[in-house]
Amino acid sequence: MDQIYVIKEVLNFYEGKQGVVVCGWVRTRRDSKGFSFVEINDGSCLKNLQLVIDHGTLPLDEVKRITTGASIRAIGDIVPSPGKKQKWEMHVRKLEILGEADPNKYPLQKKRHSDEFLRKIAHLRVRTNKYGAIYRIRSRAAFLIHRFFQQRHFSYIHTPIITSSDCEGAGDLFQVIKRGEELDSFFKRPAFLTVSGQLTAEALCMGLGKVYTFGPTFRAEDSNTPRHAAEFWMVEPEMAFYDLEQDIDLAEELIKYVVSNVVKENSEDIELFTRFVDKGLLERLNRVIEEPFVRIEYSEAIFILKHADKKENFIFKPEWGEDLQTEHERYLSEKHFNLPVVVYNYPKDIKPFYMRLNDDEKTVAAMDILLPQVGEVVGGSQREERYDVLVRNIEQMGMDIEDYLWYLDLRKYGSVPHSGFGLGFDRLIMFLCSVHNIRDTIPFPRTPGTLNF
Repeated sequence: MDQIYVIKEVLNFYEGKQGVVVCGWVRTRRDSKGFSFVEINDGSCLKNLQLVIDHGTLPLDEVKRITTGASIRAIGDIVPSPGKKQKWEMHVRKLEILGEADPNKYPLQKKRHSDEFLRKIAHLRVRTNKYGAIYRIRSRAAFLIHRFFQQRHFSYIHTPIITSSDCEGAGDLFQVIKRGEELDSFFKRPAFLTVSGQLTAEALCMGLGKVYTFGPTFRAEDSNTPRHAAEFWMVEPEMAFYDLEQDIDLAEELIKYVVSNVVKENSEDIELFTRFVDKGLLERLNRVIEEPFVRIEYSEAIFILKHADKKENFIFKPEWGEDLQTEHERYLSEKHFNLPVVVYNYPKDIKPFYMRLNDDEKTVAAMDILLPQVGEVVGGSQREERYDVLVRNIEQMGMDIEDYLWYLDLRKYGSVPHSGFGLGFDRLIMFLCSVHNIRDTIPFPRTPGTLNF
């Protein structure tokens, strides 16, 4: 069978080749006397490949079946293109239409479509320039995350999707129910879709040292904000012998690594968003790469926000002891500092049971990383390694200690200081592409009232 080249390969050839096979979907076709020019794209890159079809090779009646959206397989010679936009074009020897597309019904015509319209046809929107670029960047970022951790001797682990534990203690979980029964009888106890792999990742870091998991997590929050989804992807490392400062260092290093390599390796896709979506995107990405993140304690953040409230008139008034809202996060990262901001040492009463209690017994060794235009993208902490303190935390929060005996065992047998964080992968893609709705970074988003595809 002939080798099929992807268009990205063809456009990067050092010299022309004969008898090259390419496949793709038709973007446009224009006819002239004796020839037709067809632009195809196969998703491997932003640019199209121009096919030049001699009507002596393929009659015009056949050529007219090559409409926008159709899929084709072409064999031909790669020759220098006289056009300025690309180095090569293909002179077609043979062409096969693999799948036709009715031009009167195909929804992706050559015009600008709104994001709202494209969400309704999520199964087709990947063929547009914008969404093809988003998903290539998403693919690259996922690969870079694995490369980052593997280069630093982390072990990649798989944590349960179905769990009996509520890591966050928030109660917003999807319960797994056996069809036709009100209560689950399969596991002989309530079962839920995980909100985080953290607790089991902690167990594995206690033997492997440094681990990470990267997978789907679920929240049953009835929230329709542009930053929330019921199903989303999280990157969660856990590190034995790390304190909070080392935890923050690693998270900052990870973000800088992913951003810098996406800018280099997906430069065409980033340029698309810089030209047509947000002219300040590349400058903002470069600031993340080049400048250190600002680090402030929660108390200082509240002080800054209280002072700013006189002018900003926040909807949610900043008060010590209350969690930061999106408007607060964006003010700190976009207006006050114009840089990513790390906020740490949060009040213990607004954080989960597993975070390490500080010496003041009012705050915990927690941290969030806030990115401009997105807000919180990372949440983490030093974990509570002291058995008696952890028991007290569980009891004070009214949780059933029987459910966490295995977790407490980690503090009984060789407990060590350890830390970790969760990075919202979809929010990182929002930042990389300057996309303002999480629904546009996930190929088939799951949100309240929406379970299409």
